[in-house]
Amino acid sequence: MSEQRAPVQEQSVPRRQSAQTALRAPGGRLDFALFYSEHLAMLTRFVMRLGASPHEAAEAAHVAFVEAFPKWSQITTPRAWLRTVATRVFLRQTGLRDQLTDTVPDQPGGECPLTAVVLKDEEQHVYAALGMLPPRQRQVMAWHLDGFSHSEISAELGTTVEAVRQNYARARVSLKRSLGLTAGDQP
Repeated sequence: MSEQRAPVQEQSVPRRQSAQTALRAPGGRLDFALFYSEHLAMLTRFVMRLGASPHEAAEAAHVAFVEAFPKWSQITTPRAWLRTVATRVFLRQTGLRDQLTDTVPDQPGGECPLTAVVLKDEEQHVYAALGMLPPRQRQVMAWHLDGFSHSEISAELGTTVEAVRQNYARARVSLKRSLGLTAGDQP
């Protein structure tokens, strides 16, 4: 007697992504590493525009990226997310360590010897002028200089678009005056 076996049907087994493909996928390690290398300097300058010294800004930017890494695949707007986190980190490291606040400090961070090396003369004047702005105007201008629209800024700062426009307009007037620019010049 011969046994007849039912033909074995091949089941399709889903292919696993190769390690290299997974690294390159959006939200993967390579994606994070590329974003980090492209955006670290911009994020550091953003925090400096809020009034941080270069050291404070670099630390805040690095901490923001460290917090982003484990949840990188879930972050839908990484530029805005990182700026929000870096701002919070900077606010925690200021002289207000005992009293955490949600607002930008009135005065920018202390002088750092790296300022002369990191920033060109023109940039030093701009950062000094930004430091003279009221905290909310400085915050709005920092977001604007990083390419965010008024509506994006209002969403991130939890304020109205009209409030962002007013703070931006006032900041521009103050910056032009501080930098000695004429009406046609751009700050």
